[in-house]
Amino acid sequence: MSEKIYGLMAEFQTPGDLLRAGEKLRAEGYNRWEAFTPFPIHGLDKVMGFKNSLVGWVSLAGGAFMFAQIFGLIWFTNAFDYPVMVGGKPLFSAPMTFVPSYIMMIMGAAGGALIGMIAFNQFPRLHHPLLFKKRFEGASRDKFIIVVGAKDEKFCVAQTKALLESLGGSHVDIVEDQE
Repeated sequence: MSEKIYGLMAEFQTPGDLLRAGEKLRAEGYNRWEAFTPFPIHGLDKVMGFKNSLVGWVSLAGGAFMFAQIFGLIWFTNAFDYPVMVGGKPLFSAPMTFVPSYIMMIMGAAGGALIGMIAFNQFPRLHHPLLFKKRFEGASRDKFIIVVGAKDEKFCVAQTKALLESLGGSHVDIVEDQE
C-alpha cells in the first residue's frame, strides 16, 4: 500500500441504501465524500450538503465585463478617436451599440463559465485515482458508490471502514492516489 491514500470506496446495492448511508455520514460529521451513481438520485444533493455554485457569478462577471468593454470601445472609437459625421447622424448612439455588446456579453459569459468551472472543479486532473479500481466501473451501470476522502478531518482508515461497513457498504476498499 502506498503512503498516499485518496480515500475509502464502498458499494451500495440500492439508491435508498446510498441515501441512508449519506445521511449517516453527514450526521457523523464527514464533509469530504462523494457519491457515484448510474443515474441521478433525487435528494442526493441535499444529503451531500451542496450549495449553489459560484460558477454563475463568475459567468455574470465575465458577461458584464465584456458588455462594458465593447460598449466602451464603440463609444470611444465613434465619439472621440475617429469621429465621422455621416448623414447628420449622432457620433454615438446607444441603441446601435447594443447588438455587438450583447453578442460579446454572451461570449464573455461563456468564457467566464468555462474559467469558473475549471477553477472551482480543480481541473486539470488528467487521471482520477478511482479509475484504477476495477469495481468502480459498476458506478456507470448498476452500482452505487460512496467515496470518503482522506482529506476529511474525521478520516481514519479503520474507523471510517468500520462505519461504511456498518452502514451496509460492501467491498469497502482503500483507494490509493497514484500522483
